[in-house]
Amino acid sequence: MNAKNSSQRAKPPVMDTTINDFVVKFANVNGSGSASANNMFAKAIFRMGIPVSPRNIFPSNIQGAPTWYEVRINDQGYLGRRGGGVELMVSVNPQSMKKDVSEVCTGGYFLYDNTYPIEFKFVRDDIHYIGLPLTEITNSNFSDTRQQQLFKNIVYVGSLAYLIGVDFDVLVSIVNDTFTSKQKLIEPNVKALQLGFDAASETFSSTLPLQLRAGNQNQGKILLEGNMACGLGAVYAGATVCAWYPITPSTSVAEAFELYAKRFRVDQGSGKNNYAIIQAEDELSALGMVIGANWNGARSFTATSGPGVSLMNEFLGLAYFSEVPAVLIDVQRTGPSTGMPTRTQQSDIISAAYASHGDTKHVLLFPATPGECFELTVAAFDLADRLQTPVILLSDLDLGMNEHICDELTWDDDREYDRGKVLDAEQLDKMESFGRYRDVDGDGITYRTFAGAHPEKGAYFNRGTARDENAVYTEDGAVYQRNMERLQLKWQTAKQYAPPPVITQRSEANSIGIIHFGTSMEATHESIDRLASHGHIANDLRILSFPFHDEISEFIDNHKLVYLVEQNRDAQMKSLLVNELNIDPRTLRSVLHYNGDPVSAQAIFNDISTSLDEGLANAV
Repeated sequence: MNAKNSSQRAKPPVMDTTINDFVVKFANVNGSGSASANNMFAKAIFRMGIPVSPRNIFPSNIQGAPTWYEVRINDQGYLGRRGGGVELMVSVNPQSMKKDVSEVCTGGYFLYDNTYPIEFKFVRDDIHYIGLPLTEITNSNFSDTRQQQLFKNIVYVGSLAYLIGVDFDVLVSIVNDTFTSKQKLIEPNVKALQLGFDAASETFSSTLPLQLRAGNQNQGKILLEGNMACGLGAVYAGATVCAWYPITPSTSVAEAFELYAKRFRVDQGSGKNNYAIIQAEDELSALGMVIGANWNGARSFTATSGPGVSLMNEFLGLAYFSEVPAVLIDVQRTGPSTGMPTRTQQSDIISAAYASHGDTKHVLLFPATPGECFELTVAAFDLADRLQTPVILLSDLDLGMNEHICDELTWDDDREYDRGKVLDAEQLDKMESFGRYRDVDGDGITYRTFAGAHPEKGAYFNRGTARDENAVYTEDGAVYQRNMERLQLKWQTAKQYAPPPVITQRSEANSIGIIHFGTSMEATHESIDRLASHGHIANDLRILSFPFHDEISEFIDNHKLVYLVEQNRDAQMKSLLVNELNIDPRTLRSVLHYNGDPVSAQAIFNDISTSLDEGLANAV
């Protein structure tokens, strides 16, 4: 590509033309309005029928610090982070320019605002520089200072329409859809897009070798955030109460629930809300409200992140021991302590599995897509009711706060909720006696009632202290032990209801197995394909729930070498597998990633490929 006004210097290598397979990254200032423009860019590519995976990498302050937005475009449908640098960097933040320049692949492109000269220290001889006077364009065409800042982002999106082939009409349609209720904003946004397109086409004699070609691969697909899917799933699950305390990155779960409840939880006759949303004074109080609502028969939930789970430990133990259903959506972030609150991790596994003091175990669910966030949120309420125990859905910031492609959500209107073993007044009248903690069916799950189910019998009574089968307080050690053994039996019963692992068998040789869970899925699958291109065929197993199913032990036993991919430092899932399944820890090799960014296919491939030969030779 030749700039009509470019200066003479050594020419960097020229990339081969690439269609629908490259990474674009935007470097902006937080609070500058760039997120909307960058999202417009990603959404336009999706509407063009091209698989796209956008990720917002933002700081924890309100404004002023560097923020990035990475968009992977891949017509083979690889939606995890690729790793290995980016082909096109759009940099409008001088604070991060040194870092941004370093991330561009050899032969790649660096688009910057050349209203101001670029410093020599940011110049590399092996990449191409695309200078456009973004500040000058907006200052010349918009008088309002806020508009000058905001529309700078829209201008570079318009420039990309010329440079890489984003469909301009699609961009205009997104502007129209976005500002349907604010018509006066449509014209200046379209004007900014056109200014950017014209500036690029007049400045450069050719487009980039990175090009988009419209396809039809997104039919039946949607772009959706995991947190939005969880909020919608809670509504479809029949939840009527949400008690929460704001914390990044889970706040938008409660916000999504409120958004959808306003549409689907309002009585059409009276206009009254059939739902309650309570912002508690802290996370512990929020969970206490959830337990109280569930005890009364309402389906209730809360959403939080790692620090909130820490504060909720006491009440999680209460719900476990008194056997009251509760649903908790944990959108994980980096820790310990405050950590990096706007970065992603899978680091709450141990704390969630064994939350609270004493002998406790909690059912965990591990979604990998927004579609699974929806489905597993619904399943969480059924599991909590059926098992009369807390169920924790472990999402993470990458899944929760970024848009991902998934299949359109579906719902069977004939689907019935599983409320579990709940007795009504008529059933109680037919019983000679009722014991709240009496195991009638031999599965560890007792019968319960909702508060006020019977005018005379206090059968709804629950205890968080040691008790006998009739919920009478006791300090008899034998009775306590009998109760704890029943809870352990219930834990085994939970395997009948928790979703089993997903196993993909590619080779009967069973030499290499890879275990993963949650948002490691996409990058792991791509790394498996890369391994196959190097002659190493691997089978994989994706964990969907805890307690663990027998298939996991069988998978490990049947493979000579097994890798476990997880996004934390201390191999928490490995520890849980070893502890719960009595696995020899030497049979599992950890692939760990914990820098706060979503794990990439390149990182997984590099880790596994460098140790394969030695691992197969020395496998236990």
